[in-house]
Amino acid sequence: MTVLTGGAGKMAADRRPSARKRNAGERAWAVAFASPYLLHLVALAAWPLLASLYFSMTDYDLVSSPKFVGFDNFARMFSDGLFWRTLGNTAYFAVLFVPTQTALALGLAIALNQRLRGMALFRAAYFVPVVSSWVVVAYVADAVFNPQTGLANQVLDFFGLPAANWLQDPALVIPTLAGVAVWKGVGYMMVLFLAGLQAIPEERYEAAKIDGASAWNRFRYITMPGISGTTFLVLVLTSIETLQSFEQVFVMTDGGPHGASELTVLHLYRQGFQFFQMGYASAIAWVLFVLVLALTMVQFRLQRRWVHYA
Repeated sequence: MTVLTGGAGKMAADRRPSARKRNAGERAWAVAFASPYLLHLVALAAWPLLASLYFSMTDYDLVSSPKFVGFDNFARMFSDGLFWRTLGNTAYFAVLFVPTQTALALGLAIALNQRLRGMALFRAAYFVPVVSSWVVVAYVADAVFNPQTGLANQVLDFFGLPAANWLQDPALVIPTLAGVAVWKGVGYMMVLFLAGLQAIPEERYEAAKIDGASAWNRFRYITMPGISGTTFLVLVLTSIETLQSFEQVFVMTDGGPHGASELTVLHLYRQGFQFFQMGYASAIAWVLFVLVLALTMVQFRLQRRWVHYA
């Protein structure tokens, strides 16, 4: 019996080194596969983030050596009326953009979540603006909102209404930009909602119909709870996208007229790459980062009350 036990122990001991070697090999392969992402994270995310934190406390013009100034850039920013104006413009843009794109994307997803011939073509058509550059979108927007020949003013003229200067009127420029941004980005959010809708079991709708539930009640008690997780994701992504908006304003209005469409990221770009005040631009970037983080944390805290995961 002792001999048998000793033999089994010896066999187990012989297997342990090979098991350790196999685990080491698996870890090596895991590190090898993860290393491109880790290098990307360090080189293009973590290092620039730490560098910008350092530059935010310096006076740096990209030519001379950075001069440490502590929190002077932040103090200057909080007393800068232009910064607060751009922050207000960004908030106004967000109030128009986030709910409009979310509601429109949901409506399109419901309309296109039908088993009809040719539906894939309509889905692709709504997704085309998503993959188009903002330069292309700007040309399309000019064809629509040009004050002399644009389609929008032709529609107003058809109804006997006066023409509007969509991108040069301070009262209209941000709503116009928000409308164009919705048109460009709604297709992506529509696809997310489509995925959420198609994940809801069809049996729930069939049971509700048998019980006599109306279309509104089916939407309220089945569709909305079923896609609450998707809705939360869309709201988070859209909010972050709004606070980082830059291309559409830079291409279409360059912040005009008279700063009426100057958003915070465009203001950051001007300070850093036009006026070469890289320290001040870095401070703006960090404040914007804190705002995005705070907004996202608030959304995560509130989602516990209305998001349901099946």
